[in-house]
Amino acid sequence: MSRTETGKRTMYYGKGDVLVYRTFAEPLTEVTRIPESPFTGDGNVIMAMNVKVAVRGEAFLTSFTEGDNSMVVATDSMKNLIIRHAADYEGSTVEGFLYHIAGIFLKKYSHITTIELEADRLPFDGLSVASPDGGWRESGLVFRRSHNDHTSASVVVERAEGGVLTVRKQESLLTGLQLIKVKGSSFAGFIRDEYTTLPETQDRPLFIWLNIGWTYKDEKDAIDPKNGSYAASEQIRDIAHTVFHEANSPSIQHLIYRIGLRILERFPQLAEVRFESNNRTWETVVESVDGSDARVYTEPRPPYGFQGFSMTQEDLAAAAGGEDGEAAAALETAASERSEAPTS
Repeated sequence: MSRTETGKRTMYYGKGDVLVYRTFAEPLTEVTRIPESPFTGDGNVIMAMNVKVAVRGEAFLTSFTEGDNSMVVATDSMKNLIIRHAADYEGSTVEGFLYHIAGIFLKKYSHITTIELEADRLPFDGLSVASPDGGWRESGLVFRRSHNDHTSASVVVERAEGGVLTVRKQESLLTGLQLIKVKGSSFAGFIRDEYTTLPETQDRPLFIWLNIGWTYKDEKDAIDPKNGSYAASEQIRDIAHTVFHEANSPSIQHLIYRIGLRILERFPQLAEVRFESNNRTWETVVESVDGSDARVYTEPRPPYGFQGFSMTQEDLAAAAGGEDGEAAAALETAASERSEAPTS
């Protein structure tokens, strides 16, 4: 039978695409303002999520080996549990909701030893409507479904000795960010040999697809944001926007490194930040249009390049200590910006 590298059997089952639409959840208000972002909270009028759950436990072995379903919790029951208990969730974050559901599962079904939950938040944007005085106001009732970047989260909770619930792993994510910078990026100085056909560029449009994940030193900061240490995905997104705007980046690798430094500097409560990025830069068709900066592009041909990178507070300390002069200068600029930022 297939086993993992640790020698433990791979054995789990669960339910995916559990769609939850909770209205008027607890507003997220305990958000510490940062200079790069206007985000200060979320009314949570619509907390919509696509949830996936998987459960583990030795009690499920006979369902695989003998077809014995006596210990099987039907995945339809899992779906119903998740949806119904969205009603009694009193928190304000996706991370907190997943922990809420994990606790109910493990208390309800004593033979489940570990539960893994992940969720994509389905974003709905608030809309402005005309007001009687001729101006504009937030509707508060009408929202538009967005298919842009969104919050994601995952949590692994296990039953420890004495029935104590322990968070074994927790991660928050910003998923599906797509950014284009039309000028101010370059790519040169790479190895050139008999396989190289790519020209060097000093000023290219750069189109990136980006997923950013982060973990906390204390997972409670994600589950219960009451102490003001919650790092909202909207703030992570706005940091990425700002650094992309500021930096004349020589590569995507260096760009995500700079974004990572800024995130870690703004949120010292984070233990790690990681990146998964794609290069989707447009293909140039018309190099120049007379009398302007205009050019014409089309979609790039496959295949595409990608990058993966993770950073910790040690990287931030090394940069601040001068091991990366450019990064240290960037941090000094960021600190200056922060001191001039308005307080919430």
